[in-house]
Amino acid sequence: MQTREYGNTGQQLSIVAFAGIVVKDESAKDSSRYVSWAIDQGINYFDVAPGYGNAQNMLGPALEQYRNDIFLSCKSNKRDAISARTDLENSLELLHTDHFDLYQLHAMSTMEELETVTGPGGALEVLVKARDEGLVKHLGFSAHSAEVAIELIKRFDFDSILFPVNFTTWFEAGFGSQIMEEAEKRGVARLALKGAALHALEDRNYRVREKCWYAPIEDRELMKLALRWTLSQPITAAIPPGDPELWQMAVKIAQDFTPITAEEEAILRNEAKGRAPLFELAHA
Repeated sequence: MQTREYGNTGQQLSIVAFAGIVVKDESAKDSSRYVSWAIDQGINYFDVAPGYGNAQNMLGPALEQYRNDIFLSCKSNKRDAISARTDLENSLELLHTDHFDLYQLHAMSTMEELETVTGPGGALEVLVKARDEGLVKHLGFSAHSAEVAIELIKRFDFDSILFPVNFTTWFEAGFGSQIMEEAEKRGVARLALKGAALHALEDRNYRVREKCWYAPIEDRELMKLALRWTLSQPITAAIPPGDPELWQMAVKIAQDFTPITAEEEAILRNEAKGRAPLFELAHA
């Protein structure tokens, strides 16, 4: 598995991650099997969050023997300091670790949320204190809004941003390039979401795959193009779908990564036409 540097830290991450939701509602045996397989594939970047059902419960024991050899990231969708601290402490306990390599504000979506987390008594206070205490090494956030992402980057010196780098959303909604540009300009590491997603669903309660709230790419050749396109952008790593079968397909594709060509990008542009993007720009 190829690796890339996480920012300017010297830390090398596998170009695809272990998506923690993979082990949601799985048995302890299967959870351990998925983690061991990931390690064997050269994956050292693991991502999870409290919002992924019981994924933390299953991932903690399965990951414990490998903890010193991997980069573990977690998130909190709480916006106030007290709730965010509770999330952090619970996650540390469930994941059998004394620190996270990366801790993130999860799914930042509105300016109201931004003002809350960055204001007095906001969640960002907890992240900074946790870093000072050695409970987390790096700070970041994930974003569902380009406007919020750019403003957050301007307000605080985050180590990384996790955001959608998806061909349909990029080409059909123009969502992603402005975040990439601002993050690059400010030296913020980029981590990618939804590289293997096809399009949004009209009804998020309807699931093509139980662990995907969007329509995932199920065709291997199209996934190969889509994921190679995402990995050809100036990012450190991508988090594949949470469905176990599709996650393993993505990992195998990433093992043979080569940069996308102009001709192949044209195929994706055509494939994206008329499809519903996962996210829209606020002014669109």
